[in-house]
Amino acid sequence: MVDPILLEATAADLEELATGMNLMWALTVTFLIFFMHAGFAMLEAGQVRSKNVANQLTKNMLTWAVGIGVFFVIGMGISNNVGAALGGGESSPLTMFGEGSFDWAMWLFSAVFAMTAATIVSGAVAGRAKLRAYVGYTFLLAAVIYPVVAATVWYAPGGTPILASFGFADFAGGMVVHGVGGVAGLTAAWVLGARMDKYDDDGSANVIPGHSMTFAVLGTLILCFGWFGFNVGTAATVVDPGTFELADFDYVGSVAMVTALGMGMGAIGASVVSLGLTGKVDTLYVANGMLAGLVGVTGPTDLITPMGALAIGFIAGAQLPIVFRFVEKRLGIDDVCAVFPVHGTAGMLGLILFPLWSIEGTAVGGGVVAGGVLSIEAGAFVPQLVGVAVITIWTVLATAAVWGAFKAIGQARVTPEHERDGLDVAEHGVDTYPEFGTPEVAPDGGQPGGATSSLDVRTDGGTPNDDGVKLVTAIVRPDRLGAIKTALVDADAPSLTVTNVSGRGSQPAKKGQWRGEEYTVDLHEKVKIECAVADVPADDVVTAIREAAYTGEPGDGKIFVTEIEDVCQVRTGDTGTEAV
Repeated sequence: MVDPILLEATAADLEELATGMNLMWALTVTFLIFFMHAGFAMLEAGQVRSKNVANQLTKNMLTWAVGIGVFFVIGMGISNNVGAALGGGESSPLTMFGEGSFDWAMWLFSAVFAMTAATIVSGAVAGRAKLRAYVGYTFLLAAVIYPVVAATVWYAPGGTPILASFGFADFAGGMVVHGVGGVAGLTAAWVLGARMDKYDDDGSANVIPGHSMTFAVLGTLILCFGWFGFNVGTAATVVDPGTFELADFDYVGSVAMVTALGMGMGAIGASVVSLGLTGKVDTLYVANGMLAGLVGVTGPTDLITPMGALAIGFIAGAQLPIVFRFVEKRLGIDDVCAVFPVHGTAGMLGLILFPLWSIEGTAVGGGVVAGGVLSIEAGAFVPQLVGVAVITIWTVLATAAVWGAFKAIGQARVTPEHERDGLDVAEHGVDTYPEFGTPEVAPDGGQPGGATSSLDVRTDGGTPNDDGVKLVTAIVRPDRLGAIKTALVDADAPSLTVTNVSGRGSQPAKKGQWRGEEYTVDLHEKVKIECAVADVPADDVVTAIREAAYTGEPGDGKIFVTEIEDVCQVRTGDTGTEAV
């Protein structure tokens, strides 16, 4: 006969072992999710201009630094109490982060989800938002905006979250986290307005390349690695402490598989559409497509079949280039890091479409497509549509109110001068790449009307300028290069040579610092534009460059005109005006 005391001790030991296993798992995946901040920092830094890199990195660090404290003091309590109030539970000011080691670990698990939603916004407002405005918004998002959304889906001590009771399902945050971040980012970008030089007077959009594709891709892969913690980690309970049987781990393999499939198909979907739109597989679209595929399967990752993961991942990736172009060209919103198509619409589509491949669908085999059935109860879609709509409306209204208030008091956006100089110097007094002195690529002026223009770029040749050749040399701000190229095309003088230079003149020196030590930056980054003309009057070229380069601030540059004694074309041997 087994000693009852021994049985009791064994049961207690098993319960402690199960709790320890659950705790270790929860903390491991929490650390994985935290590491996603490194991915966000690299991804966003790679997509901004070199003059804004330090600002983007600083925002990512402060998102965590500010948000974690706010979520500890305010956010978790708001989530639990609002959830309890809406879901029929018992609200209590003490219901914040529980008691005991496991509850505290789960609080941290909740916190890293909140910080993920917050940091997404920084990519949309890059290059023009004041740091104080972004930090202020992060405070309010971590304190109120995100906690209210989480309360409607996940948190309701003593009750059932109101949207969950209606049937809305979001397993790992496809809408609660990523949808909120994507919608908030789009709204904030709309309120702020576009970066300088992003749009011409006719509303056409210019390309403003980021400074490092390497950063962007490596950041993407780090995010993909952390995403396994995000999705798989949501199956937070390994073993039931009471029965010592598998708990959430009963389906964790399916979650891991769905996550991996969605990631891969997102990249494929974006590649296919990119190829169709441009004839090339765009590297950044592939990277963003991987993330969009992950976002698409994040919400229903415990509810869809492997075929569903393939389909939703592909759709989420495929919509990315289309939605990004629509936002940029039709809506005129400058979403720098494409946070809305990556995190917003991808999360929405995943949650709305998942009943087509649901493992719990009413159709034979689960889901319409998987079972080969042509119809499914509308009730499978309605809760998802309602949940997505409610979360979107709340996020838009709350975000517009906060950024609108900052804009009304003049604290939302940096000054034009600071935006031209870059936020690294203006907001932080640092130069991310002090040794290189190479200006970032400016928007391409191109040809009037874009690629469809009937104007052909040609070499000049003729008789003005006293029957000779003159060289117009301009030293101007790098960010005016795109406008100058357009102006020269309009002046019928498209041929030019551009060199990155640095120097000093009337523009005042800047103060920088490195590890607290201040230094002076007196050589400013410029571009030197050289344009040799024969049949186009040099005065016309000077006028075109001056009008396009003008900002009214010290440091706009100078233009020089010199006589060319002779010119020889290498290929033909022609000399004089014929060589030009």
